[in-house]
Amino acid sequence: MYTCLIVDDEELARELIETHLKQLDGFELVASCNSAIEASKILQQQSIDLLFLDIEMPVLKGTDFFKNLIVKPHVIFTTAYRDYALDGFELNAVDYLLKPITFSRFFMATEKFISLQNTRSASTEIEKIIPKKDDFIFIREDRKQVKVFYDDILYIESVKDYIKIHLSNKTRLIKYSLTAFEDRLDERFIRTHRSYIVNRDKITAYTKQDIEINTIEIPIGENYKMNISDL
Repeated sequence: MYTCLIVDDEELARELIETHLKQLDGFELVASCNSAIEASKILQQQSIDLLFLDIEMPVLKGTDFFKNLIVKPHVIFTTAYRDYALDGFELNAVDYLLKPITFSRFFMATEKFISLQNTRSASTEIEKIIPKKDDFIFIREDRKQVKVFYDDILYIESVKDYIKIHLSNKTRLIKYSLTAFEDRLDERFIRTHRSYIVNRDKITAYTKQDIEINTIEIPIGENYKMNISDL
């Protein structure tokens, strides 16, 4: 059973989503709120799997509210305005529904959510079967094989025929291509630019243009924006 929360300042909009939800099996409506402030109190008290969140609300917009959540449930944005579609995409929303929301379109959105949940469950089962990768690699430096722990890597930078591995306490320079080295890394590392790979665990802030690791700014290439959509 998936727990759901509706957040919309329009009563009729909330009632319509409630009506749609009642026609589906496997979804439990925990609460229906008329503001982000009210929703915040619910989220502090109970775990929510799926959030139906209106964007254009007084006091606090739905997108701003969602950005500031520490624990983010899956979200389906609802709005009367097409202009917010990009915002929904950048926040990695399950879907983006335009009002008035038809049941057929609502059903498609919930099916996307179920598909995401099934994929996550399957991945978890696979992880139980497949042994976890080592948390380090060996790199060749000065005729030696040197152990480097993934957790010590901040980011990796391409410099012509070499790469610089920026660690928490030093920098190592080795002859390697960035693409080939990327294949040796685990899922915590993401490509943000043709010349950079970053450790997502070390990111301290980011915008649409760059990522910050402490005081270091690393650019985000146009072709790599999709890689940061799930940060």
